[in-house]
Amino acid sequence: MTNEQYEEAIHWLFAQLANYQNDGQKAYKPGLYNIRKLCDLFGNPQEQLKTIHIGGTNGKGSTSNMLASVLQEAGYNVGLYNSPHLIDFTERIKVNGANCDKEFVYQFIEKLRNLPEEISPSFFEFTTIMAFEYFHKKKVDYAIIEVGLGGRLDSTNIILPMISAITNVALDHQDVLGNTIEEISFEKAGIIKPNIPIISGAENPIVTTIIKTTAAKQNARFVDASTITTDLESDLKGNYQQKNIKVVLALIAELQQLGVQVSNENIEKGLLNVYKNTNFIGRWFEFSQDPLIICDTAHNQAGLEQVFAQLDSIPKFKHIILGFVAEKNIDEVLQILPVHAVFHFVKPKVNRGRHPEDYENLLKKSKINYKIFSTVDEAYLFAKQQLKKEEMIFIGGSNFIVGEFLEKNLEH
Repeated sequence: MTNEQYEEAIHWLFAQLANYQNDGQKAYKPGLYNIRKLCDLFGNPQEQLKTIHIGGTNGKGSTSNMLASVLQEAGYNVGLYNSPHLIDFTERIKVNGANCDKEFVYQFIEKLRNLPEEISPSFFEFTTIMAFEYFHKKKVDYAIIEVGLGGRLDSTNIILPMISAITNVALDHQDVLGNTIEEISFEKAGIIKPNIPIISGAENPIVTTIIKTTAAKQNARFVDASTITTDLESDLKGNYQQKNIKVVLALIAELQQLGVQVSNENIEKGLLNVYKNTNFIGRWFEFSQDPLIICDTAHNQAGLEQVFAQLDSIPKFKHIILGFVAEKNIDEVLQILPVHAVFHFVKPKVNRGRHPEDYENLLKKSKINYKIFSTVDEAYLFAKQQLKKEEMIFIGGSNFIVGEFLEKNLEH
């Protein structure tokens, strides 16, 4: 397989199958019918895996990567399934921090071209069975599976895990999950299985009650990770990571109960070496320190509030590059923007990307200091030229903005 063949196969995959990353709601195929058919076709590799299921609105990626890092420190062979990717498709499926083998991806896409007509998978369904097959082939000890969207009807919900976790629940993806926190909590709690422990990191009492009630109906042990106190730290530096660390600690405690050998030293080292062990980037990621440039993929209200609060605590004038997708409520975002900053708005390079000119009337009303650019790189180069000593750049608003910036500027 040449690199050109791989790129052509990936291009074909994105062109054939609608994917939420590019196409939004129309790519979402709720229900487990298709994934069951796919798994049957490949001999149900997921049934051969010991899995850990991680759901929630924010923090799924950080939590699953921290957990993977700890288990790797303990000497285990660890599979990790995350979405979306920032730079390359193979980031979605990793074993011990190494991206999925491109040859495997190429060959698997070739199989997709020959699927029976009655199976018409979504992009996410296809990548999910690809992950299961890869982890089975690589004989991982544990596979950490991040929920794609929601939970109850998400294609990852075909697994029967050792343990599950819901990091938190906030308003996001209302176009497919429901308009209220109660409706979204119900969807997220759909990953709770009979007699399988569920860890909750939720701090909202409404959410906690729904998760706890669902757990009771399923006879699943409920563990409230939000009550844990710890002074352990991670190399993932966002202030919000403290909440995710609690969920990781609760998960490890449950795994230890199930006979998984993990020492305190494994936990400490694992939390401090997430970047090194899993190559996880994009969450309060310090692209450079001089000048200070930070990227963060937070894209919903709850996530952005935490990120902007942390930005406010940095005593530097800020150049903030932001871009949003079509379904984002810009009104709400504008209310929480850091006050003393200059903003550079851009359109993400995906079908769902929203051009800043569409919401410029709101920008004008908000009286913020802003400019509009065609691309992330254009905005970044302009901001860098304006940058004075003791000033910083922040890049975020969506996975796509961060991905575009890193793809162009990160040394691979």
